[in-house]
Formats: sequence, structure tokens, C-alpha cells
Amino acid sequence: MNKLSIENELKSNAYPGRGIIIGKSKDGTKAVMAYFIMGRSANSRNRIFKEEEEGIRTEAFDASKLEDPSLIIYSPVRVLGNTTIVTNGDQTDTIFDGMKNGLTFEQSLRSRKFEPDGPNYTPRISGILNVENGSYDYALSILKSNNGNPEECNRYTFTYDNPVAGEGHFIHTYMHDGNPLPSFEGEPKPVEIQDDIEAFTDTVWTSLNEDNRISLFVRYIDIATGKYETRIINKNV
Repeated sequence: MNKLSIENELKSNAYPGRGIIIGKSKDGTKAVMAYFIMGRSANSRNRIFKEEEEGIRTEAFDASKLEDPSLIIYSPVRVLGNTTIVTNGDQTDTIFDGMKNGLTFEQSLRSRKFEPDGPNYTPRISGILNVENGSYDYALSILKSNNGNPEECNRYTFTYDNPVAGEGHFIHTYMHDGNPLPSFEGEPKPVEIQDDIEAFTDTVWTSLNEDNRISLFVRYIDIATGKYETRIINKNV
């Protein structure tokens, strides 16, 4: 499958929900990741990303307006040694704890399933980036209901052992807007990745639906040294 334009993918979908992009810069020197959140309800829109240790945490922009924090307040990004974890929920902590205790990425997620927010049953999407001694690989996962049936959880893991320069993979929670919201289908989409963190951040943010976008996190990790640059954009400032 040919690489897709992330700009076109986002502009053509008013509500992909939450999304993860992981890949490698075009010059082959950087491991690249992005995570964005969107929202339709007042509770979902009342959020910001805030840096926490080497990762980030979601917080209420206006604490007085926070309703149900259970599915919207979590740590999307955490770092465990040479592994960076990114997810759309509190399974970040599940993966962190599992891998710290010797489990694999996939094994760590066996204790989790999609979110309990029927009738949507929002998928849990997760990713890890491993950067060590000049090598780089990554993986993506989705846990989703079986066509909206909450009695069965379908589990898919996609691993990328030798990432191609200039290519990434994009996975998101919803195919498009709707009631109920239709879960993502198929494999993560191959997308183009830019060299420059500023350009990539701007491309993703400006391509997201202006009414529904909430926050964006982007990180470029130098594969040779492990040093990284981070960008965060919050609609609520």
C-alpha cells in the first residue's frame, strides 16, 4: 500500500477521535510519534496536555467544569528505559507496569479491553517505540469490540521491526463521526513523515477538524543518542 498524506487523511475525517502516529523521519535519523485527542462533549473538550516527568498527562482545563474523569484523565505518554509508551487511556500504566515486570507489550494488554462507554465501546489504541544503541522498532495495538458486541474483545497487534525512513503508521479510534461512533477497521494506515518537527506538528494540528480538536503531542527521538524534542499544542490556553 502506498504511503498516504496525513494531511488528507485528517482533513477528510471530521472525527477520527483519538489518534496515534508512529514512524521514522524522512532522513532516517529520528523516531517520530504523535498523539492527538478530539472531543464532542463539553467534558471531553475541557482538557489540556501537561508535561509530567518524561511524558504527559491530561488535565481538566477548568476543574470546576469537570464531570466524569474516568475516561478522560490519564497519562497518554510514559517512558520506561529505552521504551516510550503512548496510548489513548489508562492502559499506559498497565503497559508500563507489565513491561517493568517482564511482560511483553502484547501480554501486558491481555488484562484490558475496549472502553466501557456503550454503545460506542471505544477501542483502546496503544503504541510503543523502542530506541536503543542506534536501533529502532515500534508496535501498535488495538483492542475493540466485535462489531459493537461488548461480549467479545478482538485484539490486534502490529509490529514494525525495521521502520522505513519517511514512513509511519496511523491508527485512530473511530472511522468517522456517527451515533454510535464506528470503531476503526483494518491495519494502521501507512503515512508520510516529515523531517522537521515544527512542520510535522503544524501539519497534523492544522489538518484536524477545528471544532473537535483538543490537544496534540509530538516527539522526535534521535535514534543515535536517544535525546528527544517535544511539542505540545492545547486548544485551551
